Amino acid sequence: MNKSSYTLPIILVTSLFFLWGLAYGLLDVLNKHSQETLNVTKQRSTLLQAAYFGAYFLVALPAGLFMNKAGYRKGIILGLLLYAAGALLFYPSAQNSSFPFFLVALFILASGLTFLETAANPYITVLGPPETSEFRLNLSQSFNGVGSFIGPIIGGALFFGGKSSADSQLGSVKLVYIAIAALVLTVAFLFVRTPMPEVREEELVVNKETHTGKSLFQHTHFVWAIIAQFFYVAAQVGIAALFINYCTEKGLGITNEKAAYLLSGSLLLFTVGRFAGTAIMKFISPHLLLAAYAIFNMALSVVVVWVPGMISIYALMAIFFFESIMFPTIFALGVKNLGAYTKKGASYIIMSIVGGALVPYIMGSLAQLYSTAFAYIVPMVCFLVVFLFAVYGYKIKSHETILLNA
Repeated sequence: MNKSSYTLPIILVTSLFFLWGLAYGLLDVLNKHSQETLNVTKQRSTLLQAAYFGAYFLVALPAGLFMNKAGYRKGIILGLLLYAAGALLFYPSAQNSSFPFFLVALFILASGLTFLETAANPYITVLGPPETSEFRLNLSQSFNGVGSFIGPIIGGALFFGGKSSADSQLGSVKLVYIAIAALVLTVAFLFVRTPMPEVREEELVVNKETHTGKSLFQHTHFVWAIIAQFFYVAAQVGIAALFINYCTEKGLGITNEKAAYLLSGSLLLFTVGRFAGTAIMKFISPHLLLAAYAIFNMALSVVVVWVPGMISIYALMAIFFFESIMFPTIFALGVKNLGAYTKKGASYIIMSIVGGALVPYIMGSLAQLYSTAFAYIVPMVCFLVVFLFAVYGYKIKSHETILLNA
C-alpha cells in the first residue's frame, strides 16, 4: 500500500486519541466531584479509577483477539459504540445519584476505550516505516493530551462552577456525557463510511533474524514494556487522581474549581510535552529521552512529598510535562519487531494499564492514613521502573542470545 493511502486513516485514528483523552481528563474531576456530591471518601472515590482502568485489564485481550479476526476497523467501530453506550448511562447514574451505577457506566465506557487503544496504538506504529514508529505514535498521542487538557476545563466549569446544589451539579454531568456520546457516535459513523486499510504486521519486521522462531514472550523487550507500562500508568493515574485533593489540602486557599483549572494547566503542560518530545526525538533516541524524563520525575516527586508551599504544587504540575512521552514511547518500543504478534502484543501492553486501577487505591489508602502528600512517594518508585526499562529493558535481543541465556 502506498504512503498516500495512509493519510486519511491516520487522521481518523488520531481523532480517537483526542476522544479517549477527553474521557480521561474528566475522570479525575469526577473523582473529587463524587466526594462532594455523593459523599464518598477519598479512598472509595478511587474506585472510579479502578472501574476505568480495570476495564483495560479485563477487556484488552478479548479486544486483541477480536481484531485478529475482524481487523482494526471493526474493532474501532465496536469500541466507539461501547464508549457511547457508557457515556449515555451517565444520565441514569446521575438521575439516581448512584455511585455504584456510575462505576458500571464508567466500566462500559472504558471497555470501549480499551478497544480503541488496543487498535489505535499499534495501528499508528505500523502505518509507516518501523524506524519512525515512536515518532508517529508520540505525534498522534499529542492529540490525546489536547483532549486531556480540555476535560478538566469542562469539569471545573460545570461540575464545580458557582454555588449550585449537588443535584444541579449532577445535572451538568448528564449534559456533558450526552454531548460526548453524540460526538462519539458521529466519529463512529465516519469510520463506518470510510475504507480503512488492514496492515500485515509480519511484513514490517525490521530484522527478521531477531524475530524468527520466537514466541511472543521470548521477546524480552516486550515483557519489559508490560512491566514498565504497568508502573508508568500507575504513576500517571495516581498523580492525577489525588491532584485536586493535594492542592486543596495545602492550606493555600485553593478551591476545588481553582484546583481543577490547575489540573487542566498541568494537562496543558502534558500536551506541550508531547509535541515537544516528538520534536526532540528527531535528535535524541527515544529510550534516552525516556530515561532523562524518568529521572526528572523522580526528583520532582521528592519535592511534592517533602517541600511545603506553592513550589510543591508547581513541581506536581511539572511532572505532567515529563510524563508526556512515557506511554507512547514505552508502547512503541515494546511492540517493535513483533511482526505477526503485534495485535496480541498490543493487547498485553494495554492490559498492563491495570496499574492505573490498583495503585491509586493504595495511594488513597496512604492519603487516608497519613497525608495526600505522603501518598506521592508511590509514583517516585514507579518512575524508577520506567528508568530501568529505558536504560536496559527496551533492547531487542536476538533469538540466539535468548537461547544462550535460557
